[in-house]
Amino acid sequence: MPEQEPYEPERAIAGTGMGGTMDLGASEAVTLEKTPAGPDGGPGPRDKPRSLWSDAWHDLRRNPVFIISALVILFLFVISVWPSLIASGSPLECDLAKAQEGSQSGHPFGFNGQGCDVYTRTVYGARTSVAVGVLATLGVAVLGSVLGGLAGFFGGAGDAVLSRITDVFFAIPVVLGGLVLLSVITSNTVWPVIGFIVLLGWPQISRIARGSVITVKQNDYVQAARALGASHSRLLLRHIAPNAIAPVIVVATIALGTYISLEATLSFLGVGLKPPSVSWGIDISAAAPYVRNAPHALLWPSGALAITVLAFIMLGDAVRDALDPKLR
Repeated sequence: MPEQEPYEPERAIAGTGMGGTMDLGASEAVTLEKTPAGPDGGPGPRDKPRSLWSDAWHDLRRNPVFIISALVILFLFVISVWPSLIASGSPLECDLAKAQEGSQSGHPFGFNGQGCDVYTRTVYGARTSVAVGVLATLGVAVLGSVLGGLAGFFGGAGDAVLSRITDVFFAIPVVLGGLVLLSVITSNTVWPVIGFIVLLGWPQISRIARGSVITVKQNDYVQAARALGASHSRLLLRHIAPNAIAPVIVVATIALGTYISLEATLSFLGVGLKPPSVSWGIDISAAAPYVRNAPHALLWPSGALAITVLAFIMLGDAVRDALDPKLR
C-alpha cells in the first residue's frame, strides 16, 4: 500500500478567487500544485472560455452538412454575380428551329419550347432567385427583429397590439395573398415580389424575436446592468440583442430557401416575375405543358431550384445545431 504524503498546512491553503482562502485536504492541495509547465519551464497555458459564437463556429467547421451546403451556396452566389463565368450565351437568345431539341455540343441541357438554351437560362435564373431570397430575408429579418424586439422589451399595450396584428397576418394564406396582391401590379421587376414576401413574412420573425428578447431580459446580467443605471438603448444593443439574435438568424436562414421557393411558385402561377425576366419559376411554367416531349426543359430548372432550397435548409439546420446550447 503506497505511503500517504504528510499533511502540510502551507500546501493545503488555496485561494478562492474572491480574495479569501479555503482549507483543502492533502490530495487536493497536491493536485493544485501539479499544473502543467510551459515549454520555458513556467506555468502552462490555460484554456480561455469561448463565447457562443466562437463555440458555434468551432462546431460548424467540423460539420460536413454545413461545409457542403456552404459550398453550394457560395457557388450560387458566384454565378449570380458573374453568370458569364460558366455561361457564354444570352438567356434571351432563342431559335425556334431548335425548339424542344435535346442535348447538343455546347448546349448540354438542350432547348426549351421556344428554342432557348436551357443551360444558359438555368444559370441566369439563379441571379433572380438568389436576389429575391436574400433581399426578402434581409427585409423580413430587420423589420421583424425591430418590431418584435421592441415589443418584447417594453411590453404593455404595444406588445398586445403587435400580437394581434401578427395574428391577422398569420391568417392570410401566402399563395392566395400573392395571387390577390400581385395580380394588380404590372411592374416586371423583382421589387413587388420582395415587398410581398416582406409584408407577409415579418410576423414569423417578429414572434421569434419577441420571445427571445423576453427570455434574455430576465437574465441576471441584464438586471444588474439595469440596476447600475444602463439606458434602454444600451440594454437592448449591448446586453440583449447579441444574446437574443441567434434564433432569428437560424429561422431567417431556413426561411431564405422558402422565399426562393415562394418566388418560383408565384412566377409559375403567373403573378410573380413575368417574361422577359429569367426565373426558374417562369421556365418551369413554360416547360410544364411539354413535359412528355421535352422533359429536360422541366428537369434542369426544377433540379436547380430543389438543390438551392435544400442547401439553405441544410445550412439553417447546421446553424441551429451549432447555436443551440441544449444540443451540446
